Amino acid sequence: MGGRHLDGSLSEKKEGGGRRRRRRPRKKPTDGSGPKPQPWSTGDPEAVERALARFSQSPPPMGLPANIDPAPEEKQLRWRTNAVPKEIQKKVGEIVCRPGEFGFLPEERVDEIRAEIDKFPITTEQALSLRGALNQEKSVHSHGRLMRNANQLRRRYDNGEGVLTLAKRFDAPPVNTFRAILTGRGWSKNRIKETLKNPSRMSERDREEFGKAEEADKVSSVNQSETQTAAEVFEDILCAHFDFLDIRFRRQEDLLAEQKAAEGRAVVTPDLLLLDDLRINGVPCAWIDAKHFFGADLRFPRKKTQKQVDRYVNEYGQGAIVYRHGFTESLKLRGAILLDASPLDLTPLDEFHEKRAGGSHS
Repeated sequence: MGGRHLDGSLSEKKEGGGRRRRRRPRKKPTDGSGPKPQPWSTGDPEAVERALARFSQSPPPMGLPANIDPAPEEKQLRWRTNAVPKEIQKKVGEIVCRPGEFGFLPEERVDEIRAEIDKFPITTEQALSLRGALNQEKSVHSHGRLMRNANQLRRRYDNGEGVLTLAKRFDAPPVNTFRAILTGRGWSKNRIKETLKNPSRMSERDREEFGKAEEADKVSSVNQSETQTAAEVFEDILCAHFDFLDIRFRRQEDLLAEQKAAEGRAVVTPDLLLLDDLRINGVPCAWIDAKHFFGADLRFPRKKTQKQVDRYVNEYGQGAIVYRHGFTESLKLRGAILLDASPLDLTPLDEFHEKRAGGSHS
């Protein structure tokens, strides 16, 4: 780099005033590897060692067959990934999040967001998924505030304020706000849970207000079936990709059935448990997990995902997370390299979303 080459003018004179021969500037030693790897693209040494040793471990890790025939084969896979800069996450986050706005967005609001983020290196889909992560973070942080003000919320509600007005006042998800109102009535968590599952038990006004809350809340809504289905479609796409590459693996549902039969519960179930010695961008990976959202560098999702990764690493060693909508470059998870969906054929997922009721976005 130009900044590391000295022109010699500062060293042409000795301390006593005499002259000396000009020397060539020292070059910084290099290993020829090019740019420094990003933290999200490098393996954890201990986790990598465990991944490499898994095929010779006795007994083998949970779900890994004692005898794999033919024997595990080393396979190299290049996976190009583009991360979103941290400053872009911050700037776009300020655009996509508004106080009290926790539900699906109408088309005109999405068009507004699309126009505002056009100058940033981030897609509209990534921005909307980032919005979901930021709203989840707000949901977690607002929970304590809602519970502390449960009695006040109940009084305001009883005096005629609607749940959506109260949710906007406290910048909290509407369904969580409704839960806080019920808490203010002295209801137990179990009673609240069972009542929200069966709204017919509510009074007419409560049913109406809960319906409004559900419609305006994508974060803490009781019904998350569509989100779960989309995640399953993305997992199918990832499995199809590795099938095409002739890389062997066991799927989560196989591990789940096996562990329930042996242990009575799920213990450790990554989406893909690899049966070949796969090296992704040179990093040995024993497992892969699919995340159908944007990997934001935020405390709540980072902590939640790291807890999950730790379980996989303890059993199998180093692995990888594939984020459907990419991730922020400052995000780092110990024991997992981070990948985006760039190489995947997402046609089935596009078709799934097209079948959704139109006119609204996450």
